[in-house]
Amino acid sequence: MKKAPLVAIPLVLFLLLVVFLFKGLFSDPRELDSQVKDKTLPPFSLPDLMNPDTTYTPEDLKGQVTILNVWGVWCVTCAVEMPYLTQLKNEQGVHIVGLYFDQDLDPDFGTKTLTRVQQEVVEMLSRYGNPYAFNIFDVYRDTSLDLGVTGAPEHFVIDASGIIRMHHIGDINERVWRNKIGPLYEKLRNESLNDLANEVSEAAE
Repeated sequence: MKKAPLVAIPLVLFLLLVVFLFKGLFSDPRELDSQVKDKTLPPFSLPDLMNPDTTYTPEDLKGQVTILNVWGVWCVTCAVEMPYLTQLKNEQGVHIVGLYFDQDLDPDFGTKTLTRVQQEVVEMLSRYGNPYAFNIFDVYRDTSLDLGVTGAPEHFVIDASGIIRMHHIGDINERVWRNKIGPLYEKLRNESLNDLANEVSEAAE
């Protein structure tokens, strides 16, 4: 009788393994838990990619709903999604800001000059479309690391208060926008417009 619990241990371990594998089989790798979801943007002070004299902080992303797009010219999938992101900007007024970092640029050793990076960016945007209101240059990739970025493209949906509401790993295409990101973006934008209208109404009273 005392051996019964020992016999049950392998069965329990087997069942736990089955549950783990079953969950993994039907999970979406793009839905991984994000360490920054529902948190404010981590602090940063970074230059504009094309105009380094201009500096951005999280305060510059407040006031409207923003999609922060982590990308680089070295990223093939970024080029694939760029025409659709440009369409979202032009047709639906989606506010997209780029967080750019370059794999071949080492600020300490100067592997690639800033001028060359800028030239490559201009060429890519001219070829595939420019969806960005502006591009923040993540020179040392510190901000990308703080956001938990593992590659590119990755996207962060940020509400008008500067809170990260979604972290999407992978490209944005029509299906992803329609079923996942678009509904949240529109919801947040409507909330922002309602809040603004309420503020105007209260100020007028």
